[in-house]
Amino acid sequence: MSLFAEMPGYLQVFSDGSVKRFAPETVPASMKSTNGYKFKDVVIDESKPITARLFIPESSASQLPVMVYFHGGGFCIGSTTWLGYHQFLRDLSVTSQAIVLSIDYRLAPENRLPIAYDDCYSSLEWLSHQVGVEPWLKLADLSRVFLSGDSAGGNIAHHVAVRAMRNEVSNVKIKGLLLIHPYFGSEKRTEKEMADEADEEIIKNDMFWRLSIPEGSNLDYFGCNFQIQDLSEAEWSVFPATMVQVASLDCLNERGIMYAEFLAKQGVKEVELVEAEGESHVFHVLHPESHATRLLQQQMTKFMNSITH
Repeated sequence: MSLFAEMPGYLQVFSDGSVKRFAPETVPASMKSTNGYKFKDVVIDESKPITARLFIPESSASQLPVMVYFHGGGFCIGSTTWLGYHQFLRDLSVTSQAIVLSIDYRLAPENRLPIAYDDCYSSLEWLSHQVGVEPWLKLADLSRVFLSGDSAGGNIAHHVAVRAMRNEVSNVKIKGLLLIHPYFGSEKRTEKEMADEADEEIIKNDMFWRLSIPEGSNLDYFGCNFQIQDLSEAEWSVFPATMVQVASLDCLNERGIMYAEFLAKQGVKEVELVEAEGESHVFHVLHPESHATRLLQQQMTKFMNSITH
């Protein structure tokens, strides 16, 4: 049995299809209230399984917006229980005064795309059904729902938004998207990718695409290449307001800028592009208490408030 693909310290995929994952430090579930917030884990769909972590800020407001967050990891690794994600989303919930529902969807290569899209869309259906049942959601304002995610999670947020436009979820109104360093690709390389084909990050991105898209597909698969999107002019005109965050040192920087420009060209009414200078891919997860992460949380909060007020 030989090693087929590897991300050292995180993932090994073997020639027989077996997968071994190595998780970094995680935060166990707890229902205690501390430092302005509380959190607990919930089950979205026991049969899959799909689970989530729910963060609630201490608030005197009568209603709170809801952010549904999708973690990154090339569709193959990652979890909302990882320490970096937990700290970032905990603090974002407090800063933005929003309920955050962070989804643990099924991972590739065992569950290739579009399964992650299916799982994450089902979290909106869960929200719709649970809002009158789950006590922790009693302040949830489902007319103010935001989709967010980093890297592969940013990709997921886009595709869930498209599906929610076409198949509206009862009581759930998607007000905006907040994509952090979104993971997209195409058969046609960008200038940076062509210049740095030996770059470790580009090689890693190619590996994750190979493991996550349907077997027999290439990088012009609809989930990978956002330009392969059959939305009508009318659909683009009602696409949610979108903030795209990119990092200047990220090899996916060009892809994020191209995505924002593509949305604007399609007639999306509000597109905001923000670049973090001197920062690398998913810095907010690797350094959740850094100044750059605090600034990111403030920018996200400002964007959400500008849409809802």
